[in-house]
Amino acid sequence: MAELAETYACVPTTERGRGILISGDPKTDTIAYCNGRSVIIRRLDRPLEVSVYGEHAYPATIARFSPNGEWVASADVSGTVRIWGRHGDRALKNEFRVLSGRIDDLQWSPDCQRIVACGEGKGKSFVRAFMWDSGTNVGEFDGHSRRVLSCTFKPTRPFRIVTCGEDFLVNFYEGPPFRFKLSHREHSNFVNCARYSPDGSKFITVSSDKKGVVYDGKTGEKMGELSMEDGHKGSIYAVSWGPDSKQVLTVSADKTAKIWEIMDNGSGKLKKTLSCPGSGGIDDMLVGCLWQNDHLVTISLGGTFSLFSASNLDETPIQFSGHMKTVSAVASFIQNGQNIILSSSYDGLINKWIQGVGYGGRLGKKDNAQIKCFAVVEEELIISGFDNTVRRYSLHGCECSDAESIDVGSQPKDINLAVQSPELALVATDSGVTILRGLTTVSTINLGFAVTASAIAPDGSEAIVGGQDGKLHIYSIRGDTLTEEAVLEKHRGAISVIRYSPDASLFASADINREAVVWDRVAKEVKLKNMLYHTARINCLAWSPDSRMVATGSLDTCVLVYEVDKPASSRITIKGAHLGGVYGLAFSDENSVISSGEDACVRVWRLTGQ
Repeated sequence: MAELAETYACVPTTERGRGILISGDPKTDTIAYCNGRSVIIRRLDRPLEVSVYGEHAYPATIARFSPNGEWVASADVSGTVRIWGRHGDRALKNEFRVLSGRIDDLQWSPDCQRIVACGEGKGKSFVRAFMWDSGTNVGEFDGHSRRVLSCTFKPTRPFRIVTCGEDFLVNFYEGPPFRFKLSHREHSNFVNCARYSPDGSKFITVSSDKKGVVYDGKTGEKMGELSMEDGHKGSIYAVSWGPDSKQVLTVSADKTAKIWEIMDNGSGKLKKTLSCPGSGGIDDMLVGCLWQNDHLVTISLGGTFSLFSASNLDETPIQFSGHMKTVSAVASFIQNGQNIILSSSYDGLINKWIQGVGYGGRLGKKDNAQIKCFAVVEEELIISGFDNTVRRYSLHGCECSDAESIDVGSQPKDINLAVQSPELALVATDSGVTILRGLTTVSTINLGFAVTASAIAPDGSEAIVGGQDGKLHIYSIRGDTLTEEAVLEKHRGAISVIRYSPDASLFASADINREAVVWDRVAKEVKLKNMLYHTARINCLAWSPDSRMVATGSLDTCVLVYEVDKPASSRITIKGAHLGGVYGLAFSDENSVISSGEDACVRVWRLTGQ
């Protein structure tokens, strides 16, 4: 059996020039946001308390807790809204096709009976309000001519709905059933976010024109504006009210967050400017925010969360982050008595995680050098990218100090370090292999066949190279030469991954035709066969530190764990480990498997026996 022990969550999908709208449940200090087809629900005060909902057929865009905390309404780019139970098995209550295009925002009515959604549509259908249990329309929403970016529901009676969008308009509707009442054109650019105050007395809109405008919550008439003198110097992407309905939090492309006091006449006076620690680059632009209880949450374009304390604004914010794209590789090692996990994603990001703690920092992001694969031995990290380069880093202090790179001539397919001689690296390319010592090329050898995977023995004396033809070629390494010793034929598809066991007595190989094989290294014979339980290509495999178990991860979203001394049929199966497929595997100890995948999450699984 295997139990999910920890999830290191992905961060929201962001897009330059667009804000993101996250939601929260004040009763539990929980937030919800979207990445790919996943809806992520996580506690602000307990970073490892994460749950993921992955039932959308298309990329999800927005998720909102119902006011009573029992339900979640989430929407996607197809215009579909799914309403599901927050607890237990997350039973689907209803699913409605609301708009013909992407939904950008949705809100519940305070009595949990109605939902309003907005986004892209055809004709004039950019907004729709409906009953949550039947999908019945509860109004007509004329007045917009372009995509509607945000909507908000008055939290007190009489009910009102406000919408805003790319046509620079702020529209006000009375109901139910809802009807157009009036329109404002106070903004001169996209109106990115509209939000009602918790007491319903006012609502505010913010825009790419750097302005914030406050209106009367009941009549919709303009009351005042945020002070431009102390205002943002860039587009304002999101706004959130404080629990007292007298303050708001705004975030902007100028990389700052600001807290404003809203006067009774609707004017806004700056109380505090919050600066989030960062490198000052584009990724530090702030695109999302939420004021929840004592937490002031901001999110940057690069996906970094900053948590400020509303009761102590001078306190340094707590920061955490994660991956935004597919996590293609993971590795584990022990440093200062802690289990350290490194993970890399296709966008060139390397994150550090501390098992039992969570996010441990960002080791670096290599722009224009997307990571293809990496390998870690003790405190040596070696990376290969889509730009044909190999980089080597020292992990002393777990910082990625800049290192020189070497161009190996073509895109690396696989990269391996000799555990006992970490300066020795084997890099597989399309037609052969390159042997490196440090960052010096010892030799480049054309093997005469299409290479797809490789491995190097822990002592550096042997290499195995897998081909497109499904054959395993075993070579002895002497100095700068490879000598072919044997060719093993068992696979019926291109080899996707090869790995030696830590004690070097065995090696395992897997192919795109969903089969894995464990081999006796000396006898060059099959040790464990019939490992044919995946339903799609195998992307990765890993050995336990005691060489007793091997795990495989597949495009079929599953992880399988085999004991090499038992029949393959007695395997442990982890179903649905990662939405979209498993791409990285490692063991942190004999009973813990680390996996990563297309859902941009990293997970730790505790093996508890059969």
